[in-house]
Amino acid sequence: MPFRFEVLHTDPSGARLGRLETPHGIIETPAFMPVGTLGSVKGLTQESLECIGAQIILANTYHLFLRPGAELIGEMGGLHKFISWPHPILTDSGGYQVFSLADLRKVNDEGVEFRSHLDGSRRFLSPEKALEIQIALGADIIMVLDECIASTSEERCTAAAAGRTLAWAKRSLAHFRARGDAQRQMLFAIAQGGTYRDLRRKSADDLVALDFPGYAIGGLAVGESHPITCEMTAEVTSRLPAGKPRYLMGVGRPEQIADYVVRGVDMMDCVLPTRGARHGCLFTWKGRVLIKQSRFAKDPRPIDPDCNCPTCRRYSRAYLRHLYISNEILGATLNTLHNVYFYLDIMAKIRKAIRFGNLPGFCSVLQACLGTAVSD
Repeated sequence: MPFRFEVLHTDPSGARLGRLETPHGIIETPAFMPVGTLGSVKGLTQESLECIGAQIILANTYHLFLRPGAELIGEMGGLHKFISWPHPILTDSGGYQVFSLADLRKVNDEGVEFRSHLDGSRRFLSPEKALEIQIALGADIIMVLDECIASTSEERCTAAAAGRTLAWAKRSLAHFRARGDAQRQMLFAIAQGGTYRDLRRKSADDLVALDFPGYAIGGLAVGESHPITCEMTAEVTSRLPAGKPRYLMGVGRPEQIADYVVRGVDMMDCVLPTRGARHGCLFTWKGRVLIKQSRFAKDPRPIDPDCNCPTCRRYSRAYLRHLYISNEILGATLNTLHNVYFYLDIMAKIRKAIRFGNLPGFCSVLQACLGTAVSD
């Protein structure tokens, strides 16, 4: 089979060392996926991503649907060829982006009517349409359309959204079985339920009964506390089949990554390393470096002496501060190269710690080192 997921080792904590085979390559899990919303991880070339060990990237269905359009990308041979990335790609359904439009959208059981943020034109996204777009894009892993709501929503509204997400999942699965190709693409369901334990359990159980190839956990890390995020994640993963991959959407801070892994998560993504880089926030094994600070103006050291990324091997903090203050594009590129490498390196170290039974010790190091700003 083109797709095969295997759990190689399970840590007593619940962390899993795994391997996901796809038509475009193997993903060693747990894995971090750099976010390439428009088919581009902001600031980095595909060669740079390969150089620092990115196994898979994430692209955004909503944005690619609006520009340049799934039809054009399909005519160009699919997303892999269009962006010159021969490795695995995951596309989300566009649900989060659509629902973040607030006043520009109208939701009903059929789908979502919304106005494009680009030109105000009216568009409609149904579960079937979201899959048609992703089938045309040709990503390896594709997602059902779900209804995202605020984490502060009342239980009644949260239950209704989870129920609609389940109905859409059923329609998505039927459409994919009729129009998709399970040899080329792997369809993930998305568990919702907000911060309500019973709703999270029910959402997971209902989706597992439909027997999807993989499962995602959505609607978390959107304003609730980190302990609540972990608690809700654990509620879902405890109900998911052990032999299928699990994806926690939109997380997290470097010091939090291991917390999700020990709750059985295999894949995750986050815009923080790229967004933080563009704003001069750099992650190191001694905490965060805010490169615009004047104390770095004459600092000859690399961002992180313990980092082996191309930026740290060659450039000083003083130079990176100069680039940032001067608003030079190169500064954002070098910062992003470091931050994405740092996330990938954390995940590689987590995989090693699971393999050798040292995950608790490594988790302690992460929490002690990464949550503050550097002091020197």
